[in-house]
Amino acid sequence: MGEYRFTGPFYNDNEESVYESSYKEVQQEPVTPPPAEKPKKKKGGFGKTILKTICIALIAGAVGAGAFLGVVSAGFNIFGIGKVQQTVTEIQKSDTSQAIQATVNNSIDVSTIAEKCMPSVVSITNKGVQEIRSWFGTYQQETSGSGSGIIIGENDTELLIVTNYHVVSDSQELSVYFSFEENTEGEEENVVSAKIKGYDSQKDLAVISVKKDDIPEETKAQIVIASIGDSSELQVGEQVVAIGNALGYGQSVTTGIVSALNREVSLTGTNGETITNQLIQTDAAINPGNSGGALLNMKGEVVGINSAKLASEEVEGMGYAIPITAVESIIGDLMNKETRDKVDSEEAGYLGIECIGVTSDVAQTYDLPVGVYVKSVVKGGAAEQAGIQAGDVIVKLDGSSVSGDSELVDALSYYKAGETIDIVVKTRESGYQEQTFSVTLGSRKAAGLD
Repeated sequence: MGEYRFTGPFYNDNEESVYESSYKEVQQEPVTPPPAEKPKKKKGGFGKTILKTICIALIAGAVGAGAFLGVVSAGFNIFGIGKVQQTVTEIQKSDTSQAIQATVNNSIDVSTIAEKCMPSVVSITNKGVQEIRSWFGTYQQETSGSGSGIIIGENDTELLIVTNYHVVSDSQELSVYFSFEENTEGEEENVVSAKIKGYDSQKDLAVISVKKDDIPEETKAQIVIASIGDSSELQVGEQVVAIGNALGYGQSVTTGIVSALNREVSLTGTNGETITNQLIQTDAAINPGNSGGALLNMKGEVVGINSAKLASEEVEGMGYAIPITAVESIIGDLMNKETRDKVDSEEAGYLGIECIGVTSDVAQTYDLPVGVYVKSVVKGGAAEQAGIQAGDVIVKLDGSSVSGDSELVDALSYYKAGETIDIVVKTRESGYQEQTFSVTLGSRKAAGLD
């Protein structure tokens, strides 16, 4: 029986998986073979759907801050933010057939990819608090783990890094570690505080930011933005390279091929919400800590964001990555969000609702959208004044998706009372079409809760 694992945080101190998940695999879209002299093979397919149990191994737990290595990046930025600088090495034509010459002209070897592209992948450390439920009651436990991220852009004051949402969720303290072979001294100076800029939990994506002023000048001079490729052009059998902070030991490189495209994978997280996406399957080694790292083609371009693996005694070499082209517009939106700090609890905005998270199972049973179901609204509260009613399902807050009540509470912790934000809801009366409400947040004190 197989077990899927997110390749990032968290394990608790007893190395017990914090999250439970599920997996399903569907038939692969047929791929047209390239012209060849040999007869075409019949199209293949999967005879049956496989249901497997998944553990989300969020960032390997026993990881010290000194163990994380970062990387610098190559290339151009398709999101319209950041400098354009191509760094992929040109390869001379060899005296072979025209077809092989074309391949060589557009490809570089693995060692060159490692040299040019490892600096575009950084290590991320997430320190947080996890709620643990046991026979003896509910208690909070401090957690610490590691993942990876890809440098994808910059603005006037920030360096922007894309990663998986499960790498940075529930964080109390985030840090990014940059490391270069020629700069091994003063490693503690290369650990820089980071903030969540925006996220989409349903796509398992997040963008975090680092202040440029916090990065040492020697390190800053070596940072280049990653080169982004087109994942829609990938073919089954094409060679790829994975780079990430495997097991929190520091950056490492593995290589393999694209095993399949458009694999439908479902993962269930802490709130019971199910994330289902079509991912790239690869046999390149993807391990805990690789989450958020880069899957690259043989031109040194990022074509995927490493996310999950299948772990089983019977299974070998089944890793998964989010195709970059499918989410580039989402990443662009997240990059342009305002970077926020969590506010003091006394100043935090108050929505004025009683709610419950709608998981995929609940959504299927009761014919509801996945999100946060509003059980009731406080009379005169911010939600009621804006027009939100009992029975509505909240799906987005200020552009970020929410799929559980705890996620909604965490999202609100970045906004002060008196701020006005957009909240997207779905209602049965509208056929569950999205409606946007402009909500001016109240305060817990005014509501008599403090």
